[in-house]
Amino acid sequence: MNSDSESLQHQCLDWLLTDNVKNNEQSVCEENDGVENLLKEATASKSSEPKLGGTPQAFQLGEIPTVQDRFQAVLKRRLQIQVQDHPPLFPWETQLIDYPDFVDEPSMTLVPTWGWMVQQSKLNLPRPLPEKVFRQLLEQCQALVTSSVPLGAKLVQVVENFFPNESQALNDIAGLVLRSTYRSVNTLETIPNIQSDYSDLQPRQQMALSLLAAKQLLENLTLPLSATSPVVERQWLTSVGNLNIRVEYQSVGITRLLVQAELPIKGTLTLRGTGTLAMATSSTSGYLSVELGCEQLNPTYTLEVEFTEIDQQPLLFVISPTI
Repeated sequence: MNSDSESLQHQCLDWLLTDNVKNNEQSVCEENDGVENLLKEATASKSSEPKLGGTPQAFQLGEIPTVQDRFQAVLKRRLQIQVQDHPPLFPWETQLIDYPDFVDEPSMTLVPTWGWMVQQSKLNLPRPLPEKVFRQLLEQCQALVTSSVPLGAKLVQVVENFFPNESQALNDIAGLVLRSTYRSVNTLETIPNIQSDYSDLQPRQQMALSLLAAKQLLENLTLPLSATSPVVERQWLTSVGNLNIRVEYQSVGITRLLVQAELPIKGTLTLRGTGTLAMATSSTSGYLSVELGCEQLNPTYTLEVEFTEIDQQPLLFVISPTI
């Protein structure tokens, strides 16, 4: 009976994701007054009474090449002045900018925003989310990951800003998402293939896709420990490589919570408990560890991973022991 129920729920979510998908698939020229004036001068120079410097002159037939050379020199000079007074801009510029002749090597490392967003490629989704949507989802998941509310309510809170006044529909679809079998890349073939872009999907399809992404993000950011599973590992893909985390509760000898991480670049780990804190910083990529001694485990701990070179905001994990 349970198998039939899960199959029905799975079919409902598949239908929701694939039903009624929509398939949709000046240059301005301005007159240059300087050049126009030059053309007028050229016309005047070829007339019966040409003027140079305001003094009328008459030219014989043999002097025409000299007039042409003079005209070309005047035209070249006038264009040079015009370019100096109004330099051309690149397409991305709105005003004149002075660029340095060279950039020192340390300054060439730019600081992009949200270097943690590459993790989307590791999620098991039928269709990638737009960058702006995924960023907002990740921000909301970071804000709510430590919340003690049930996962279903947490999912609705993460995505509700995208779909105002749709709380009932979100609750219904969140129930389907919670009971879905889309748990890992091993079930990728069970997810329906969506060809349309996110913006072309029906609202309920956007809800389902957003809730699926939020569920997987929250699961990635939560590190549960138990008596039967005192060790948990996570991998998070960043714009500079993989971040590997291993959390272990050790009760032999000194009771402690140990976090070991393999960093793709230099960074900082901060482990927080109730009234306790441990921090470690590495100046290079490689392994880094941090630990807290604990006679009695706290309900939750938080782990912040900070890579200032790729993101101004740290990535926040929650450790929830049930030992």
